[in-house]
Amino acid sequence: MVIYRNHLNKVEININTSLKIAILSDSHKKIDLTNDAVSNLISKGATYIVHAGDLELEENLKILQNTNIPYVSVFGNNDRRLFSLQNKYNIYKEPYYFKIKDFKFKLMHLPFYMTPDSNIVISGHTHYFDCSYINNTLFLNPGEVCARNKDLTECALLEITSNQYIIEYNYKKPKDIKWETKIIKYDRN
Repeated sequence: MVIYRNHLNKVEININTSLKIAILSDSHKKIDLTNDAVSNLISKGATYIVHAGDLELEENLKILQNTNIPYVSVFGNNDRRLFSLQNKYNIYKEPYYFKIKDFKFKLMHLPFYMTPDSNIVISGHTHYFDCSYINNTLFLNPGEVCARNKDLTECALLEITSNQYIIEYNYKKPKDIKWETKIIKYDRN
């Protein structure tokens, strides 16, 4: 795995094997739920973590950092107290563009920049899982880790194969042990 910054100071990661990416958003102050979601996705083979904001607490950033796998996150509308930590963690202002292998990502918290200017557009804020594949762009919102708007903690695992995007939507009641899954597949053009 090679990690470097390109001339636009954007993170680029080249991976020569199957790509599985943990996608989370809206942890808020739920450290235990964030840790549980991250652990679940890593146990399924995630080699990279993307968090779409509203982490709220440094402890949630530490969870991402302590995995020792590459991660990236953006500030959400409730993350003002984290601004001073930008140089300590991989947390950026939205929209944040980066590349993994040959895929361009756009990461944001607020779904205000939903233009198809990347292969994959990830957002949060709504607290509801949603994904669609429109005109060769995958749009993905992993739902809420915090289980605030409904009695579910949610996250997603994005697998990129040679010809498909496979989204594994993971969800469970916060006190349950077992995660449920729903698989959504899109053939890439």
